[in-house]
Amino acid sequence: MHSRHRTPRNPEEDPMAGYHDDKDRLLRRLRRVEGQIRGLQRMVDTDTYCIDTLTQVSAATKALQSVALQLLDSHLAHCVHDAIAAGGAEADAKVAEATQAIARLMRA
Repeated sequence: MHSRHRTPRNPEEDPMAGYHDDKDRLLRRLRRVEGQIRGLQRMVDTDTYCIDTLTQVSAATKALQSVALQLLDSHLAHCVHDAIAAGGAEADAKVAEATQAIARLMRA
């Protein structure tokens, strides 16, 4: 994860998602994943050898995990950071929410 230093935002005044600045890069990655999934569909449709198809499933899974990590990084660097800077119950809630998201990613 890379650190970002920025002025904390007030989510009520600036409701943009934490990944807003990385949106184009995220969309490019997701389009690549979409292409990988289409390729998998073609592989199944053309009865490609199982191991070759499984290899591509693994690649698509890793690509989605990469997107998830980028989203998590943005969430921590922006949403959680801003909530902690503001303090109070919102900070605790954002940390708990991030912890739950990390747990879900670990189980996936």
